Amino acid sequence: MSAEAAAFLAANPDVETIDAFIVDHNGVARGKRLPADGLAKIFDKGLFLPRSVHALDIWGNDVSSAGLDLQSGDGDGLCMPVPGTLKRVAWSERPAAQVMLQMLGHDGRPFAVEPRAVLRMVLDRLEEMRLTPVAAVELEFYLVERDRAEGAMPRPAADRDTGRRPRNPNVYSLDELDAFAAVFRDISASASAQAIPTDTLITEHGPAQYEINLWHRPDAVEAADFAVMFKRVVKGVARRHGVEASFMAKPFGRSAGNGMHVHLSLVDAEGRNVFDDGGAGSATLRHAVGGLLGTMPQIMPMLAPNPNSFRRLRPGSYAPTTPTWGYENRSVSLRIPQAGGAARRIEHRVAGSDANPHLVLAAILAGVHYGIANHIEPPAPSTGNAYEQSTRMLPPSLADALDEFEKSLFARQYFGDEFCRVFAECKWQELDTHTLEVPASEHDAYLTAL
Repeated sequence: MSAEAAAFLAANPDVETIDAFIVDHNGVARGKRLPADGLAKIFDKGLFLPRSVHALDIWGNDVSSAGLDLQSGDGDGLCMPVPGTLKRVAWSERPAAQVMLQMLGHDGRPFAVEPRAVLRMVLDRLEEMRLTPVAAVELEFYLVERDRAEGAMPRPAADRDTGRRPRNPNVYSLDELDAFAAVFRDISASASAQAIPTDTLITEHGPAQYEINLWHRPDAVEAADFAVMFKRVVKGVARRHGVEASFMAKPFGRSAGNGMHVHLSLVDAEGRNVFDDGGAGSATLRHAVGGLLGTMPQIMPMLAPNPNSFRRLRPGSYAPTTPTWGYENRSVSLRIPQAGGAARRIEHRVAGSDANPHLVLAAILAGVHYGIANHIEPPAPSTGNAYEQSTRMLPPSLADALDEFEKSLFARQYFGDEFCRVFAECKWQELDTHTLEVPASEHDAYLTAL
């Protein structure tokens, strides 16, 4: 038995079950629940899962056009534990634990279409430059009522003590935090039990909407792993308290959407932040910004992966619609915060909380590498309201974004032909399914009026 598994079982002899899972393109955990005595086998020999779990739509349906299901025999891939992810699940009613897995290909290397492998491939390029990303993720989410009738609209969760339901945004309100203090205490405790480094908690622009920041990490894969694990914490704890946590990009049409902001800097082999020059930012920072802006329209499906994702990206919504940058400006796609020195960084504000964190970081870091490698200078930074100034728009829909993605030589060079093909096929199937559903608003408007 591996040392990690043995130490965990010795410290947690009461654990009854283990959730062993990989993370698919949508950020959904898929795997098996095993008795605790199966943990040694997982660490020693791995766990087999169908390779087709990386070719599923959001509902868990096979995407046959991706070629990983019955067309190829639906073969298994060997999955091995990710070191450091074996943790106790504090929110479970029975003593339980979880471990994240990574799938390997036939050659024993990470499976080429797996999100963690895609991110690692991009990081290898930065390592060749002797540069290490330092990344921190901010995640926004809503708390909504669990009980709702079939087809009914979701409702923001009501205060568990008073029964009052928030109807208006109350940004940075401490009173709003008090309404769900028990939920957030348990989130903090569960995150701490899993060594997930959380930072500040604030209320956001929607009723019962919140944001939690994770501490920066000098390992981008680990930062993404923590984001995945933290989303599981939030959703699991919320269920224990009788509500649901939603990371859907735009659950309420007239309220703010849920974003995944990424703060990023780069350090060299001596540990120096190469974005800092003691002033407004180094040439390396400008080139990183230039690469991010130039490639952003091509990789939008990795940042906004669902039709609903694009409902969030509206002018004046604190969710960008144009590839822009600026200093201390929250109307742009790439914000350069005021902090300088070792804290000089880029805040990437495009991705939604519905996106896979590994793919978000892969897309961002690929743009950074491209800009630095090619010395791409960005346009002048935006001042004032960037929504009103830029004429260059990001793709306005998933269909437009997928068209750009499939045409992108940049995407294929950085993420691999196979990943790009499989990912696009999955997204096209989701989009096709959505077009068959007629929303209630269309019935209200057109069914009898025309």
